[in-house]
Amino acid sequence: MTIASPAGYQVIAVSSATPANPGLLRRLYEALFESRERHAQRSVDAYIARRGYRMTDSLEREIGERMLDGQWMSRR
Repeated sequence: MTIASPAGYQVIAVSSATPANPGLLRRLYEALFESRERHAQRSVDAYIARRGYRMTDSLEREIGERMLDGQWMSRR
């Protein structure tokens, strides 16, 4: 993003771009995060399927409680 300035004033450039080649630790972190996110989504999808594919308020509350308690984070 560049901030334009009237004639006679200094131009200030602000860059918010991420580096083109992230480091090894950043790539590893992102891969781990995406893997856990996919696992959580599959677990929620399976739970909804077992409960009859109807998303009710109580089902949404149960899913939230299980996610916060970490009951779905163990791989079976």
